[in-house]
Amino acid sequence: MSIKASARILLNFQSDKEVSSMIAALTPEISSPTTKRSVAKLERDDLTVILTVEADDTVALRSTMNAYLHWIASTQRIVQLIGDDKLKP
Repeated sequence: MSIKASARILLNFQSDKEVSSMIAALTPEISSPTTKRSVAKLERDDLTVILTVEADDTVALRSTMNAYLHWIASTQRIVQLIGDDKLKP
């Protein structure tokens, strides 16, 4: 894959449990990409999760970013519904 498009998103969280939950939710998607046209990577910096996506073209970048942003938003809604005190460490 020759990288022609990339994006980086920094997501700030309120607690260590939220960060751990987000990484746990996204790791299976990172580990098994659905396409060879893009690659996603997760990093953690204290209470910040850094999502980096590199792609062959802007269409693949947009598609991959939309998928991850959807998963992130869904995970955040679930965390808000169940409450931070019920999250596993």
